[in-house]
Amino acid sequence: MQLKQVLANGKKGGLNVGAVLILPEGFELAPPDRISPEMKEKIGNLSFQNYRPTKRNILVIGPAPGQKYSEIVFPILSPDSAVKKDVHFLKYPIYVGGNRGRGQIYPDGSKSNNPTTEKSVFLFVKERKRMRKPMSRVTTYQDEN
Repeated sequence: MQLKQVLANGKKGGLNVGAVLILPEGFELAPPDRISPEMKEKIGNLSFQNYRPTKRNILVIGPAPGQKYSEIVFPILSPDSAVKKDVHFLKYPIYVGGNRGRGQIYPDGSKSNNPTTEKSVFLFVKERKRMRKPMSRVTTYQDEN
């Protein structure tokens, strides 16, 4: 079974996808002239953008056709340690979020393709577990309905 979404014309169509990538400070989206031909082939026609002009380390993409883009490759640059002497390459946290279907929101906060009927879902914390490693925990959420 293939999932469908309601399109702007009211007909059913394929799901759109979107993603956000939060990198450590100093990492940023690679400019087009720094992307190799091999990487350009993997990226396809996707258009990446910074979440905000002041947040160059937060990248967003979407909405894009989900059937064509089941895998998204982000072209990123790491900080140049020759230019910035305070850069140290250690283990960094990287956060990734994905979205399928309608209801995506652009970086400026405007809605992309929300249906005319929206449903609010309220979640509450059901369970919180501390894991063995410091600073790691798993939180389980549950719909209140």
